[in-house]
Parts: sequence; C-alpha cells; structure tokens
Amino acid sequence: MTHLRGNLRKMLASADTPVSYRLPVGEAELPLNEWLGKTLRLEYGGEIACIACGQRTKKSFNQGYCYRCFTTLAQCDMCIVKPELCHFAQGTCREPEWGLAHCMQPHYVYLANSSGLKVGITRESQVPTRWLDQGASQALLCLRVPSRRHAGLLEVALKRFVADRTDWRKMLSGDPAPHDLIASRDDLLDRCLDVVAQLNASAEEPPVAHLPEEASRTFAYPILQYPKKVSSLSFDKTPRIEGTLLGIKGQYLLLDTGVLNVRKFAGYAVALVV
Repeated sequence: MTHLRGNLRKMLASADTPVSYRLPVGEAELPLNEWLGKTLRLEYGGEIACIACGQRTKKSFNQGYCYRCFTTLAQCDMCIVKPELCHFAQGTCREPEWGLAHCMQPHYVYLANSSGLKVGITRESQVPTRWLDQGASQALLCLRVPSRRHAGLLEVALKRFVADRTDWRKMLSGDPAPHDLIASRDDLLDRCLDVVAQLNASAEEPPVAHLPEEASRTFAYPILQYPKKVSSLSFDKTPRIEGTLLGIKGQYLLLDTGVLNVRKFAGYAVALVV
C-alpha cells in the first residue's frame, strides 16, 4: 500500500510501449502502470493551490490557475486557445519574454487519430507529449512553421475539412479505427494550397515547410479494459474518488467507477492511497 499527500499536477507520459505514466502528487511521482488492476483512492481536502504562483485559491481557472494568474499570464490568454489571434507582433503580448520562448518558436501542424481524424498544432519541444496528452493512437507531422500564429492560421484552414477537437468520451470508449494518415495529409494539403501560398508570399523566406518524409507514429496505452459507460468523476461533486484502475489514456484515469481528468484538477490537494 502506498500513501501520498500533496497537490496534483498533470500526468507525465513517456512514449514507451505501452505509454508509461507518472502521477505527480506534491513532490512525489507515482508510477501508475504498475498499479493497473489495483484499488486507487483519492480524497480531496478542499484546498487548491495555483499551479503558477502557488497561492491558495477558492476556485480553479483554466485547469489550475488562480483568477489573478488566469487574467494576467500569457499562457492563459485567448490566443492560446485560438493561436491565429496571436498579437505578439502588435506589441500587446501579456508577457513578451514568455511569448518569445513559447509562441515565437518553431511549431508543427499535425494529424492525429484519437477519437477519429483531427488536425492540431504543437510546439516542436512538445512532440510527442502533445499526442500522448490527447490519447492519440496515431500521429503524423505535416507542416513546420516558424511561429504559433502561422500554425494557427493553417489549422483554421484545415479544420474546414477535418475536426480540430478530440471527443473525449469516444476516445475513452475504445481504440479508434486506424487511419491512413499519409493519404489524409496529402488530400488535406491539396485543399489548402492557396493558404500555404499566401503565407509564403507574405514573407521574405517561405515560412511553411512540407514534411513528406515524416512517418506516421503509433501509440498503445496501458488499458486492461475500457469502461462500459464513460461517466466523468469530479472532486467538486465527490471529494472522495475510489475504484479499480482499469487503464490510463491521455490525461484520464479509467476506474471501474468512472473516469477522472487529472489535468482538470491540477492544483487540488489530495491524499492518495493505492
């Protein structure tokens, strides 16, 4: 039996076969794969600490921030959700240094298969973490661009033809049917040649690089069985969550009593027993 106390953070994942997970609780990290099939209990004591400043907060915003950080940090700005609205070039970024380090860096446009085919973007340093956090079974890098805004503009163009969100209930209901991502990439990029041409024409050097040599990647997750019914668990409604750990996928713990989105409750102080 293992006992841990502390504030939750998003799970850490490594692209092993299957994907290996660690759950940060306070200063400790619990290797989760070895506890599959065991009983896990999490008890929320009513305290939340902001994952940015560490201050106590009565309510969590944007998966772990206090209200002050939510309204002042660049990582919580609207352009994080809608990168095509990046306003760094206008000189109005909330934190220019953070923007330089995270947004004005090379990004990829990718296709993934989590609950079905979807388009997404990610910073170069977040490959393959982004895919593992989304529970993707397949992923393929399609385009490389110099900034988050460029990636966002291309994502907007591509999502006219393919989804840009993961259906988390479907993702947790079973393995998706495999896709030929390379064929899907070629088809979608043919439909967006005009957008690529416009972006390249507006810059001194072409910012959009095609990646025809990239191979599709596949991921398997540590799952004993998928839940028969996907019901969401919440510390705000049920302070004590307990059940047999049936699997881990994306940022979700799959218990026989329901599924828990760990990232949603980042900063929550819990006592954990496995």
